[in-house]
Order: sequence, then C-alpha cells, then structure tokens
Amino acid sequence: MSILNELGKKMLFFDGGLGTMLQAKGSSPGEITELWNITRPDDVCDVHCQYLMAGADVITANTFGASDLKLSGSGYTSDEVISAGIGLVKEAINRVCGEGSQRKAYAAMDISSTGKLLKPIGTMEFDEAYNIFKDMALSGEKAGADLAIIETMSDTYELKAAVLAVKENTSLPLFVTVTFDEKGKLLTGADVGAVVTLLEGLGADVIGINCGLGPVQMRPLVQQMLEMTNLPVLVNPNAGLPRQEDGKTFYDITPEQFAEQMELMAGDGIWLMGGCCGTTPEYIRLIKERCGDITPKPIEKKHFTRISSYSHSIDFDDGHVIIGERINPTGKSRFKQALRDGDIDYILSEGFAQEEAGAHALDVNVGLPEINEEETILKVMRELQSVIDLPLQIDSANTTAMEKALRYYNGKAMVNSVNGKKES
Repeated sequence: MSILNELGKKMLFFDGGLGTMLQAKGSSPGEITELWNITRPDDVCDVHCQYLMAGADVITANTFGASDLKLSGSGYTSDEVISAGIGLVKEAINRVCGEGSQRKAYAAMDISSTGKLLKPIGTMEFDEAYNIFKDMALSGEKAGADLAIIETMSDTYELKAAVLAVKENTSLPLFVTVTFDEKGKLLTGADVGAVVTLLEGLGADVIGINCGLGPVQMRPLVQQMLEMTNLPVLVNPNAGLPRQEDGKTFYDITPEQFAEQMELMAGDGIWLMGGCCGTTPEYIRLIKERCGDITPKPIEKKHFTRISSYSHSIDFDDGHVIIGERINPTGKSRFKQALRDGDIDYILSEGFAQEEAGAHALDVNVGLPEINEEETILKVMRELQSVIDLPLQIDSANTTAMEKALRYYNGKAMVNSVNGKKES
C-alpha cells in the first residue's frame, strides 16, 4: 500500500536524527557516514531498529548525501551506497515489523543538497544538479524505496532541480522539507510563500520544514505554511537550538518539551511529524505517545492564484497586480536594437526602472524573427533573476522557448501569449 493512502487517516511519524545517533556510535566530523551502509551496516541497521521500536512509521535511509559528487574517490558508487542504504531500512523493518505484525512501516529514499550553489549565485549548472539527483532517485526506486524525501534544502533553484529529477524519472511519492532561518528565509532568500508556491506548482505530495530550528522557533513558520497550502505538512524540527560545550553539541529542548510543542503543531493542522538534529528515539517515542491518537485536521481547501520569484510570492487575490511590460519589442525600436546587439545592460535598466516605478512583476518577451528566441529568453531571464527579485511573466508564442524558460525559471512564473485557439 502506498503511504499516500494513509495520509490524513492518522498522524504519521518520521524517525529522528540519524546523524545524531551515528555520532553516538563514533562517527567523526567530516566523515562520509553514508559509507557506513557498506562498512558498518550493523550500526546503521541498529539505529533504524531503535527508531522503529520507538514508533516511527517512516524510516529515512542513510543516503542524505550519497551522490557520486560527494562519494568521488571513496571507492564506492552512489548506486552501491544507496542500494545498501535502502536494503538496511528494509532489513530493520523486517526485524521489527516482520511476520505476524499488523504494523506497516515505510522506507524513505533520502536526498539532500549537493553542497554547491547553482548559477548565477554559484558555479553549478542546473542540469548538472538535475542529473546528480536523477541518478540518486533512480537508484532509490530500483532498491525498493517506498517514497523519496528531499530534505534540508536551502535554495529554491537546487530544490526545483531535485523535485523535477524525482518527478520525471520515478513514480515515488515525493515529500519535500526545507530549512528556514529564524527570520523565515532560506539561505538564498526565499520566504514561506515562495517555497509553497513553487512546490505546489511542481506537484510535491507533502511539504514541510526540517532542521535549522527547534519546534518553538519553527511553529510560526509552520502556521504560515498551513495557511497557504492545500498539501499535507510534515515537520521535523531539531531538539531546540544547539550550543557547544567542550567541543560537543548539545540541544536545549528535552524530549518531554519537544513532544509538548509537537502536540501544539498537531493542533495547528500538521499531518506528519518527526525529528532532526539532536532528536533520539526517546523524542520519537514521546511524540508518538502524545500525538499518536490525534486525528489529523482536514485540510481546508484554499483557492488562490499565485506566482513567485526565488524570494517571494504574489497572490492575485490580494488586489491589483502591476505587470511591467517594457521588456517587450512590440513598438519599441530601441529595445529591438538592444536584442539584436545583445545589449543586456539596456534590458536590465528597463527592469530596474519598472521595479522602481512600482511593478509587482515583469513581462519578458524577446520575440524577434531575426534572433534565436530560445537562447535569448533564457539569457535575459537569468540575467534579470540575478539582479531583480520580482516574479517574471514569460511571454512567448514559441512553445519551445516557453517550455525552456519555464523549466529554468527560479520560481513559478506567469505565462503570457497563450490563447484559446487550438493551435496555441
């Protein structure tokens, strides 16, 4: 049975901090603990068993950073490490929930950041990140994962590459959690609205928040997310905020306090919960004890029309939305010449002027018969997004240019120049 069939019927519980437990077993800073799937499988399996016995319904495989990029030089491939990791979760489930047990538990393929920022902020190409995530997702599905969780993501562009890689290459249910700071922003600037708009548009099955914050700091962000989304919400906080003592990391929330806060969030409307850094099986046992009998609140259907940039969203139900139409060659000889000359500075100046004048979004149309529209729209869109954080309206009658622009756009764009005619 797919885990999607269980959503909303009962509260579902993820496991806690795998890294925390492996550190207790002797892992050292900087060590590639994903290799333990092969070199120390009994230790990994033991951690999974402990979380299952504490009441977890979903066990996250030790595949967090198991990409060929990270494993380069280790002597093992991503496929080998992921296959072993999923196998260990399956073995643990067999041991704890095996024959004669009425209990069902699920193996989650775990995917997280490559550790590199994508262009234009960083050096990695979107397609390079996509291919890394594609290989990981394919390995996870082949090894028998029941779902994929993309977690601890802090950049919407890398997040988009990961979501597309899983959605386009597997049939796994897809859960996605991101990591906000205390100001409610991802590392590259996205707020809750930008994340929700992007992930709903891309078709994630469950969305949520993990890591970075404890449950107290996370709750206001969770409440924001619940107000904006029609999707089930998953919350995996840290065991409070970390502090260093004698070179060791400690967290400031006890299991009892953690369970109390998670019960409040269950009351707010979350459907799934677990833990991240610092949370041991005792944390999971107590949240299961305290929240296991809570029936998830039905999701109140929300109707909205929303677009986003990499940083924020715009809701069309909030009032008038002003769309700047100056980045468009129709009737503008100076702009046409800028397109022919590849004069990006002029095009950007038009964007800045409209932003300053109060535009909420910018139309982008580069359709001239004598230029390569597919290449030009990508270049203009990327340059605009590197300096202006307004959402964009992709404006083209060229379906190939439109498809490419929407794929590489960082956010959820508005679409223009599509009409009701059959050929369009």
